[in-house]
Amino acid sequence: MAMTYSGYHQPSSIEEVRTLWIGDLQYWVDETYLTHCFAHTGEVLSIKIIRNKITGQPEGYGFVEFVSHAAAERVLQSYNGTQMPGTEQNFRLNWASFGIGERRADAGPEHSIFVGDLAPDVTDYLLQETFRAHYPSVRGAKVVTDSNTGRSKGYGFVKFSDENERNRAMTEMNGVYCSTRPMRISAATPKKTTAFQQPYAVPPPKVMYPVAVNTVQVQADYDINNATIFVGNLDLNVSEEELKQNFLLFGEVVSVKIQAGKGCGFVQFGTRSSAEEAIQKMQGKMIGQQVIQISWGRTPTARQVEVAQDVSAMPVPTIEQRELYDPLAMPDVDKLNAAYLSIHGSAILGRSLWQKTCSSSLPQA
Repeated sequence: MAMTYSGYHQPSSIEEVRTLWIGDLQYWVDETYLTHCFAHTGEVLSIKIIRNKITGQPEGYGFVEFVSHAAAERVLQSYNGTQMPGTEQNFRLNWASFGIGERRADAGPEHSIFVGDLAPDVTDYLLQETFRAHYPSVRGAKVVTDSNTGRSKGYGFVKFSDENERNRAMTEMNGVYCSTRPMRISAATPKKTTAFQQPYAVPPPKVMYPVAVNTVQVQADYDINNATIFVGNLDLNVSEEELKQNFLLFGEVVSVKIQAGKGCGFVQFGTRSSAEEAIQKMQGKMIGQQVIQISWGRTPTARQVEVAQDVSAMPVPTIEQRELYDPLAMPDVDKLNAAYLSIHGSAILGRSLWQKTCSSSLPQA
């Protein structure tokens, strides 16, 4: 079947939309490759890969127009999320909201929201349907991915044609689970853009405060191999065995480590899915006499625990104890020596005794 790559049909209603957006394409993907992907359906009218006007290089997305809305919907349902032929990448499909290069005159205003904290397996379609089940005016969704790896960046956008539904969704869907994680929703900030590019900016990140050193936590939300959770605000009387028993319900527990006297610990599961379920169901639960706080973490090495305990045990200087450094002042040699000896004294103690012993045994001249 001969393919044409331009001359898209301009729909007069949403029901007439018959063009699919296809994204996250490898640099080598062209119209010919996509033609082979969809040709057996016998319902493709045209295919277009969007290219940079200056460099001529592909922008990583394009459009496939079908003979009817029903044909496009069949392909969307059957292809989206499946593996692309000859690659290790999956199809990422969604409804195209505009005609090629310009916005439909009858499309009306769009109202979008930012959706954060998405699980790595959330696709455009899953995100869209999560909202469309509650809000009929949802017109599409986009999960933002890394251009190099193709992996989700953990956030995306959902478009609405009804502003009231958008406003309701911001309240009603905040904290609702999509796949294995609760969504964090806020308003999307519009920015100037060209057609089909991302029309909204990511909200500024929330202020992050330093985590106590003794938690030895790492940012592990997007590490698909990580299966360790951090348990904070832990009752000091809770044992490792008791902590383990509280989490066995969610799957195999490989190891449990409580940092003595620190009120926190780590639980390592056999699978990431077990860890995700534990975070979902145990957050804010009571173990012993305290309500625990759970987040992602990694099991600390013995050295990390030792360093964490040493640092956490150091007294925090009061305002009166803090001294401003004056680069022009004469150094306090006695204070510097005392500080050095407090750390290295034990290491040089033997040398002092050796010198004294040897000097007393030397023959007198």
